[in-house]
Amino acid sequence: MESVLKSPFPASTKRATSVIDGISTESTVVYFADKIMITLSQDGRLAQWFHVSLDTNNSALIGTQSAEDEDGLLPLPHLTPTTLLGGAVQSRESLGQLIAAQLASAISMRNKDEGRMVVLGLGLKKEELERDGFIQLIELVGKCL
Repeated sequence: MESVLKSPFPASTKRATSVIDGISTESTVVYFADKIMITLSQDGRLAQWFHVSLDTNNSALIGTQSAEDEDGLLPLPHLTPTTLLGGAVQSRESLGQLIAAQLASAISMRNKDEGRMVVLGLGLKKEELERDGFIQLIELVGKCL
């Protein structure tokens, strides 16, 4: 079962839910004037926070992904995620940074002039995701972007 809800107040907010790897997962995207905040939560968890600066000066780099990336799964190379909180376990931190970079890439590709900071709150139950689970996570957030 999937659902998408949209609320305009106080900031534009969109939510979507889906079952990923057998776990109910909720995505929320809030559009503030200076940042885009994304949360991905399973069972109400939010254990890690990351941010990625979207520099509009690097908009020329958008669309320069390599030909080997046929599925568009590689994040843009100029985006660098930073762990804010919750980076104690290396495998979780690596996964979180990959998800943050991928979501920031999706936002950049949708609007090359987007310059707001992307902030990601992550609360996944598993430390690792298979390819299908990763794609489902990105698609779930994509419904809210």
